[in-house]
Amino acid sequence: MTDVTSSKSTRRPHHWRHDLIELAAMFTAVVVADTIAKTIAKGPDGPYLLVFSAIALVATATFHTWWARRHSHAPPAGDTGGHSATEAVTAPTRNEEEESGAPVETTLWRMRTTVADTPGTLAALCTALARLGVDILTLQTHPLGDGTVDEFLLRAPADLSARTLAHETAAAGGRDTWTERADAHDLVDTPTRVLGLATRTALDAAELPLALRQLLGRCTLHSVPAVSLTGRPTGEQAPVEGVLEQTVMRLRDPHGGTLVIERPYLPFTPTEFARARALVELDARLGLRVPHSQDVLTLPEGNEITVRRADQRDLAAARAMHDRCSARTLGLRYHGPVGDADRYLDHLLSPRFGRTLAVQTASGRLVALGHLLWDGDETEVALLVEDDWQRRGIGAELLGRLVAMAGETGCDSVYAVTQSSNTGMVAAMRALNLPLDYQIEEGTLVITARLSPAPRPAARTQQAQSHEGARRAER
Repeated sequence: MTDVTSSKSTRRPHHWRHDLIELAAMFTAVVVADTIAKTIAKGPDGPYLLVFSAIALVATATFHTWWARRHSHAPPAGDTGGHSATEAVTAPTRNEEEESGAPVETTLWRMRTTVADTPGTLAALCTALARLGVDILTLQTHPLGDGTVDEFLLRAPADLSARTLAHETAAAGGRDTWTERADAHDLVDTPTRVLGLATRTALDAAELPLALRQLLGRCTLHSVPAVSLTGRPTGEQAPVEGVLEQTVMRLRDPHGGTLVIERPYLPFTPTEFARARALVELDARLGLRVPHSQDVLTLPEGNEITVRRADQRDLAAARAMHDRCSARTLGLRYHGPVGDADRYLDHLLSPRFGRTLAVQTASGRLVALGHLLWDGDETEVALLVEDDWQRRGIGAELLGRLVAMAGETGCDSVYAVTQSSNTGMVAAMRALNLPLDYQIEEGTLVITARLSPAPRPAARTQQAQSHEGARRAER
């Protein structure tokens, strides 16, 4: 009920008897005043009495007005409605905020813990979090055979440590607790996030590894082909339904081979396994697909080139470019026998292993390739420019586009493996104007460009860390 409605409901109805009483009082007052005036006027001190009477009336009226204004804002006894009652309640709250100063600073946490599958366990856990001043933003439950995994997104006071949070969770019945700092991206609810990842996968086959990473958190993903570069079977072929083994899941790759996903710090749940398998099945049904956007650029000497996405349909053109490249150019790119260079092309052009940009001339001839490769939980960039088209800015253009793609997909860094004598690649990496790290070992140079600050390590309980140590010892 609003304040206006409340005040209207407390107003008394008007009655004709009130008017009659007021009219009678007015006539009586007139008669009394006339009698007093005639009596005073006939006496010797009449004028003085009239003046004193006027002064007394004015003083009485002034006192009455002051008294009425002072007590007009006080609500009647027992009145709990209306605007005045609202002010009485909210005023102390504002005063408390002013006395306490700035609002309490908070941080976001992701927490996962396992509780017994019995009534009241979740309530006990929520009560413990409430005592810490923690606000539960989202909650997901993953039923298991011996309990239930509860996954929370929490807003907690900034001074609350991960150790205290895990200790209180354990006291409330949680076990194998894992905590990690979250950010604003985690505020998106799970169904919306999964639909967004499915849309990205449907538009671009190269998005599947990235979608799996974002779906499952920090994990390592390897795509193991069914056939090696030499043509021999690798023996890696997961069953159609996939395999879930605690911290490892294996899914059949629609393009052949197996997708191996590892997360040593936290076991996968059956719910996560089902979501990952659904994304892989979606990718298999849609088949090969690569965005067909392209950009036409003009080089300083006036030649026009086209930069576009490439895939395995460009295999023949890429091999022809290899034939036109010198042995030194191929050696700087592949770091191995020049005769084996063609064997890598089918792997590099597959969208399963990353994204490839191709540069072609106005006549349609392929003259450069740039690769952004998903290497486990890291990202590699690699370039190959035909000899006759080097020193024209093509490599720098490709590298800039590849690094921008890596940033869009959420990568923290990219690295390039080359030789210390490859001055062109070194110059292109420096031209990015990003923080660079250099590692040199036996003539091989690894240059890492940092795109964003390194993520904070996850915080786990002592029990979870001991479980991980035991699993590693078993391996």
